[in-house]
Amino acid sequence: MALLSGSAAFPQIHTMTRKDSSVISRTYNLNPVVVTGSGHHQRLKSTATPVHVLSSQEIREQGISTFDAALTRMMPQVSMAPNSMGTFLRLNGLGNKYILILINGQKLSGDISNNVDLNRINMSRVKRIEVLDGAASSLYGSDAIAGVINIITDQPTQQLVGITSDTHVSGHGVLTEAVSLDLYKSGFGSYTSFTHDRADSYQTTDLEYVKGSDTETQQTIAPLFTGYRSNIFGQKFTYNPNQHLALNAGLDYSYKITDRPETRSDITGGTDYEMRYKGLRWNVGGIYKFTSRNSLQADFTVDRFRYGKEYDVETKTNAIGDYVQSKKQRMMEGELKGILGLSAHSTTILGADWRKDYLTATSGNIDRQVYTLAAYAQHEMRLLKDLTATLGLRLTHHETFNNHLTPKATLMYAPCNFRFRATYSAGFRAPGLDELYYHYFSVNRGKAQISFGNQELKPEKSHYLSLNAEYRNEVIAVSVTGYLNRINDMVVKQNVDIDDASRTMLIKEFPEMTQDQADKMVSYALYQNSDKGDVKGVQLNVSANLFPGLNLSTNYVYTYARSKSGEQWEPLERSIRHAATIAANYHHTWGRYGMNINLNGRLQSKTYYTGTYENAPGFGIWNLHTTHTFDCTKWAFVEPSIGIDNLFDKVDRRIDSSTRKYALYSPGRMVVVGLKLKYKH
Repeated sequence: MALLSGSAAFPQIHTMTRKDSSVISRTYNLNPVVVTGSGHHQRLKSTATPVHVLSSQEIREQGISTFDAALTRMMPQVSMAPNSMGTFLRLNGLGNKYILILINGQKLSGDISNNVDLNRINMSRVKRIEVLDGAASSLYGSDAIAGVINIITDQPTQQLVGITSDTHVSGHGVLTEAVSLDLYKSGFGSYTSFTHDRADSYQTTDLEYVKGSDTETQQTIAPLFTGYRSNIFGQKFTYNPNQHLALNAGLDYSYKITDRPETRSDITGGTDYEMRYKGLRWNVGGIYKFTSRNSLQADFTVDRFRYGKEYDVETKTNAIGDYVQSKKQRMMEGELKGILGLSAHSTTILGADWRKDYLTATSGNIDRQVYTLAAYAQHEMRLLKDLTATLGLRLTHHETFNNHLTPKATLMYAPCNFRFRATYSAGFRAPGLDELYYHYFSVNRGKAQISFGNQELKPEKSHYLSLNAEYRNEVIAVSVTGYLNRINDMVVKQNVDIDDASRTMLIKEFPEMTQDQADKMVSYALYQNSDKGDVKGVQLNVSANLFPGLNLSTNYVYTYARSKSGEQWEPLERSIRHAATIAANYHHTWGRYGMNINLNGRLQSKTYYTGTYENAPGFGIWNLHTTHTFDCTKWAFVEPSIGIDNLFDKVDRRIDSSTRKYALYSPGRMVVVGLKLKYKH
């Protein structure tokens, strides 16, 4: 993984190169161009705001075919918890709603009960993934309190025709097949892709505790990991009539349905329906470059996402094949941004942004919309030979919460092989439409579940401070970063105890609830502002090129994340105190054959859970992957790969219960086989 202060600090190191073929050339681009930290393109070592970069080459070398695996294997500050509703993502101790996910700088929407459908991300088109830690609302607005994950896609411009097929297969029915067709000629580009991704449900134990007992067990078919089938179709067009103008238009359609065991009369754990998700995202945009340092950019994006229940078992109210929509979301966003080089040693960004969010939720009794207007400015200037400063400010007008200012200031002092960085940034997050207006009722296994929104909520605000020190030369790079992120008025879902008066209120609010269901309820959920959240941590990144062909890296994070309600402090849900990733990569070429061997490990301490849930134990997972590249002709290559995930067969086999959740979701050791075929002419 290329880090701001890790391996990316090296200059470019070229190995496995051959003049007659770019296919098996092996280049460590350790100082790539990035855009997320500063809002404009610049070399990674020159950005004053910490950014982590994960390249498509590194992803391919590890045999990774999914977005969640790419991040968790190589970025210890990121953790994931898959479930039937999507993926619960956490960055530096903070969860989904504080993390802004972008595709080429444009927001990816679609929330599923505070879970994210990461299967919407087409990994076959990923050029690199940039992760910006900490509050970034001065450039990116609401939601960017924990950080920003920006997925940069690739559109080749140096070939007439390119055809690629990339297949990965492993145990438990895991299959990913991606095909693409790229055409480029005379400034016009067409980029078409299709990805099919599937996996079977699996268990790590087929036992569960009998309801009401902590000792008696029974068999169950309830899966730990929920299987699915997913398809993504993408089409993008680009047109560059001259060196000044570049236009683009794109569309992505995604479909996903879960594959859970059906209900049975002889055993528990089945379901009557599958969760079905559909997404349609399209955008148009362009950039006009007056000069190499002066440009004007415009983008307009529409993102639609919906999910619901598709029945595969006949019930009293539904036939097989019936679809009941749960939630429909739509986002429309337009942005105009100018990047200006007003002097030889400065860059100024001026921008305006408009966004409108729509939410229709049948289960939550919501049909609402809200708009946001924003204007922002950022000025980056070299003060002295080795000293650079950046000042930024964003004014956001939210339809419900009026006006908010979010400033940013950075300093970077870079003498010789050292880098010293200081960053302050403010964050802002407006409560979501669900948090404001939810009126939710459902029955799960005979138990009523109720959630209320709260129109008295206040926006969340944060203050983020980080200090970074780095040393680098052509052999080793060492970086240490300390940070503090404080959030005021955190929005949390708190349980409210039920008495006779509130039970009567609930029956009145939800006539569909039976008296027996009401009598069994002990609490309902209500969105409220807690006093504050506090996240502090340290990141250590070390990378070394010991000799040509061998790269070693390790990344460690310590995260202390907690929230306070009243006088009580408690760990943030699913936070992890210690986590590390370790990687060793060796590559070499012999004639037309190239080999790459990658060993990767993730180690983490226990995962904290709140309320009555016990903490999940820590674990260490190691993966070994080999890639073999054969130059067949000048225009084509074949790249088979084989590896082993979870080398030491680490599995959490604890019995599921009402007080137990998991941090490790691996089914155990699995062989992973891949084959990539590419033709370009």
